[in-house]
Amino acid sequence: MSGNTFGTLFAVTNFGESHGPAIGCVIDGCPPGMALSEADIQPELDRRRPGTSKFVTQRNEPDQVEILSGVYQGQTTGTPICLLIRNTDQRSKDYGDILQTFRPGHADYTYWRKYGIRDPRGGGRSSARLTAPTVAAGAVARKWLQQKYGTTFKGCMTQVGELAIGFEGWEHVQGNPFFAPVADVSAIEDYMNVLRKSGDSCGARLRVTAQNVPVGLGEPLYDRLDADIAKAMMGLNAVKGVEIGDGFASVAHKGSMHGDAILPGGRFETNHDGGVLGGISNGQDLEVAVAVKPTSSLLVPRASINTVGEPVEVITKGRHDPCVGIRATPILEALLALVVMEHALRQRAQCGDVSIPE
Repeated sequence: MSGNTFGTLFAVTNFGESHGPAIGCVIDGCPPGMALSEADIQPELDRRRPGTSKFVTQRNEPDQVEILSGVYQGQTTGTPICLLIRNTDQRSKDYGDILQTFRPGHADYTYWRKYGIRDPRGGGRSSARLTAPTVAAGAVARKWLQQKYGTTFKGCMTQVGELAIGFEGWEHVQGNPFFAPVADVSAIEDYMNVLRKSGDSCGARLRVTAQNVPVGLGEPLYDRLDADIAKAMMGLNAVKGVEIGDGFASVAHKGSMHGDAILPGGRFETNHDGGVLGGISNGQDLEVAVAVKPTSSLLVPRASINTVGEPVEVITKGRHDPCVGIRATPILEALLALVVMEHALRQRAQCGDVSIPE
């Protein structure tokens, strides 16, 4: 299956299946000489890990990462880094009822039509389980970018289903299972409890941002930074929309208001463009918003067909997130880090000698 490698200079190849013995990735292109151990990666995996609250899938995976190559005496060597995460809590029998049918909204039907065969166990390759290696690779990129430029990444949930979530401060995000930037999440808990009991699911809107991004990242015309960000975000399971900066709200703006005034010292008065101009970073925070559709595996009966085209009714048993957006924040942060890392290495290679007159 092609399409499993992200990036060129910082190339991340993802492997494994949801219910296989292990999942993981190979990172090719990490610069040498950076101190790296499992302890640098594990905290990010723990943030994404399933089974951490009653509001997400109860599949209980420790997601312990192992570094198999690319590190010697605690430092990256510049050679491929292989990261392995073993699967320990598979329940493949939960998927016996969908061997010959297709879940509406899921990738079952399209995988079967494309390849003529599919792994139904937990969705196989189309499972959100495969985002764990992405988060692991993102942790490596985050460390290099932080050490090189001071770049940091953070995200939060801004809406779950019909429930909008206000923004009170980043300090609240790690204190609740929703990555919500508010002190009191009781309204979110009530909403999710009703949803879980109904056997249905909902979507979500999330925000992710990068701070201390160097100026000049991005290429014209087709490898624009914002274009690559959008592609990366759309590569995450269930993502159906991406906005950079003010996004679709820009439609209602007047040009006299939308253009971010440039101030002495290369500062900007506003950030309507989300840190990108002409596909190139301008030094402001990268601001990205993402829309995630409702989970497709439901206890609610739905109409579908089987492999011979006959009408059937599908009910999905097993362990599933009622809202896949709840655990998406660490994944989106990792994806944004991978894009910034790729473009930082490109900029260093092509324009590392460029100097601007004072």
